[in-house]
Amino acid sequence: MPTPAQIQFDEIDLDAVAEAVGRVVIFVGDDAKLDAGARKVNTLTRKTVDRFVQSDGFEKMAVGDVKQLGYPSGLTAMGVIVAKLPRRPSASDARKAGAEIAKLRADDDLLVLAGAIARAEEIALGLALRGYNFDVHKTDEPKPKPATRFMVTKPEEIAKAAAPMAAVAEGVFFTRNLTSEPANVLTTDDFAARLAGMQELGLDVEILEEDALEKLGMRTLLSVGQGSVSPSKVVVMSWNGGGHEAPFALVGKGVVFDTGGISLKPAAGMENMTMDMGGAGVVAGVMRTLALRKAKANVVGLVGLVENMPSGSATRPGDVVKSMKGDTIEIINTDAEGRLVLADVMWYAQERFKPVGMINLATLTGAILVALGHENAGVFSNSDELSDAFIKAAKTEGEGAWRMPMDPAYDKLLKSRIADVKNVGGRNAGSITAAKFLQRFVNDDLPWCHLDIAGVASTSSATGFAPAGATGWGVMALNRLIADEYEG
Repeated sequence: MPTPAQIQFDEIDLDAVAEAVGRVVIFVGDDAKLDAGARKVNTLTRKTVDRFVQSDGFEKMAVGDVKQLGYPSGLTAMGVIVAKLPRRPSASDARKAGAEIAKLRADDDLLVLAGAIARAEEIALGLALRGYNFDVHKTDEPKPKPATRFMVTKPEEIAKAAAPMAAVAEGVFFTRNLTSEPANVLTTDDFAARLAGMQELGLDVEILEEDALEKLGMRTLLSVGQGSVSPSKVVVMSWNGGGHEAPFALVGKGVVFDTGGISLKPAAGMENMTMDMGGAGVVAGVMRTLALRKAKANVVGLVGLVENMPSGSATRPGDVVKSMKGDTIEIINTDAEGRLVLADVMWYAQERFKPVGMINLATLTGAILVALGHENAGVFSNSDELSDAFIKAAKTEGEGAWRMPMDPAYDKLLKSRIADVKNVGGRNAGSITAAKFLQRFVNDDLPWCHLDIAGVASTSSATGFAPAGATGWGVMALNRLIADEYEG
């Protein structure tokens, strides 16, 4: 599986620059002044750097942009990457520069002459996040992983600052790997096994099989998977790093493949429904991050793993199913299945763990994509405090999130003639009525957010920190939220 680049932080040794292989990175600010590393490269290349930074090309570069000077004379390296970055950049500019460097490195070794530049650890994070390539199912001979070295003035100090960020990158990659897998590989059994493997990191992992789910009364979750030969499961991951207080709960939709069930989706684009477990993937990535960085918080992550298939045993439109809570649900559309999975898992999370707050994530509706595109996830909440804290965390980490309305007036769209509620409210306000359905399964006194990530979990074109495909959106924001609000 793809893993983030292992980055080594070393003392500055400018004598080693001439013989460095691959690509060498230097940083130059708006003032075009060269630091010691850039001056060394400039001398070795007979003032090639000087000529470039005095050119219009450098002048037109934005902060965080990079430019490669190919095959410079005087160096063994095949290229010099010039990044436009001040000595004290913002975290976002530093990450941007790292990501842009990653785009140019190809499969080559990298020597980054960061010197005394501030936030070298943020540059390293951006570089690691963008250096993702899911190629595990290609039969080409695997290439050796290139080396990545940063030369800095205080390597031990930078390495210490980079360690928790490396844990975040690992969590993001774990989420991307899960989201990228085809459904014949990432079955419900395989998904659960991968999560169970995180016990070696110190997570407590429990897998609830169908017989246990039936005893608990998770009938809505089971109704989604009953048309598939893959068994439905709920996986509970607990990280207990914060003493005896009640945990914060994360709940994820894990539909490993969604045909729509009897309400069959169109064939065009259905192959993309391998990413319909994206919410569960984010929860898993966050839990991995918390364990790797030994977070001082109690967090429980629950994911409902099902496959939505049409068959003679599949749930039909018009069926009425009783939830674990006890509400009866008229299933109008079997393609609105994620909310049925979440309803039972969210109720179970509250009944068992009595959490201090809860956030659920799901690739829930196409309507949120129409509303917000690929730039923002939809945030629905019963708590100004929790939603504000999450949106602040998302902004800090550069992950787009936008709060959506939750007015009581939308409830009437979900009224059923024969049951307590129906699972869809019609075409209008589709993402909002989905959130209103979920709200029925949240205790009134519990701070809660629903994140509809259908537009951000996987994209058809590259984003700032990920190539086309799975993004891992949400791992960084949720890790930040927990660090800022729930760690002692």
